[in-house]
Amino acid sequence: MRHTQNVGDSKLSATLPTAGGGIARAAYARCVQNGIDAHAMLRKARLTVLQIENPEIRIAVQSQIKFLDMAANSLGDEFLGFHLAQGFELRETGLLYYVMASSERLGDALRRGAHYSTIQNQGVRLVYRANEDIAIAFEYVGVARHIDRHQIEFFMTTLVRMCQHLSGQKLQPRSVTLTHQRTSVSSEFGNFFGGKVEFGGVVDEVIFSKSVESIPLTSADHFLNALLLKYCDEARSSRSTKPNTLRTSIENAIVPLLPHEKLRVSDISRELGLSKRTLARRMTAEGLSFSGILRDLRHDLAKQYLNEANLSISTIAWLLGYQQVSSFTHAFKRWMGKTPKQVRSGIES
Repeated sequence: MRHTQNVGDSKLSATLPTAGGGIARAAYARCVQNGIDAHAMLRKARLTVLQIENPEIRIAVQSQIKFLDMAANSLGDEFLGFHLAQGFELRETGLLYYVMASSERLGDALRRGAHYSTIQNQGVRLVYRANEDIAIAFEYVGVARHIDRHQIEFFMTTLVRMCQHLSGQKLQPRSVTLTHQRTSVSSEFGNFFGGKVEFGGVVDEVIFSKSVESIPLTSADHFLNALLLKYCDEARSSRSTKPNTLRTSIENAIVPLLPHEKLRVSDISRELGLSKRTLARRMTAEGLSFSGILRDLRHDLAKQYLNEANLSISTIAWLLGYQQVSSFTHAFKRWMGKTPKQVRSGIES
């Protein structure tokens, strides 16, 4: 049976970005602790109990994101990812933890954590930038960014916890930016990150003071680190990330631009580093249309935003790039057969 699962896992890895699945397993355990039957949620997320029970089986990143969202709704926990990361044993990240912990300084640990991040999760790649500050950006690979809230908040919380743990200091970032929308933030969340959190930004990023780079690590071990780097290189090579599909790349480029201006194909081609003509040719070859992608994306985001009770209908219309609330209402009714107000009333009841 175990051999069969490994074969299936290999087939999955060949087609979809996969993750170790620790976050989904922690969410499942939280549901069980609270007396919630999570089996139906697993099925909807295309996961099995065997995948949850066996930590050696990797799972599709998209399935993990979907399961976390359903678990958060069932638990009534809007900050499930953040809360799971608070109690998460950092050593469960395995090779990634130990190659960071054995580094000489925190800057070295962060660089290596970014370089080898896809060992743990192929769908989110960390990028380390050292200029006037230290910035860690989270880039989605092969997975649409707009469907995720809890996984990314888990990652950012874990990153800050890792810095605090390895340095032995209560470090807080200078700022945290996330591209998804939230209208209210718990004091617990704000206090953990130092209160400098921005939602609806153009990038997912944690910024630290430049000074953290030189903090020495008490767990540094040069010989162990050299050995682990070899294993990390092998693991990274065997789990090389696949480039975004064209559709996913377009979606991820559209979301931050939606509220700010009337969206044009030229804006997206510029974001993707392509000429407008090249982008049009590639979209035609893949049977895609800009209007169709934009319509589907607005549909998905509208359903998410309506769950945010503090977001007014007019604000949601603006976030989705509509000049008039009436335009949003008409479009939404075509998608759902109901107006946004009618759907929200159903959610709130």
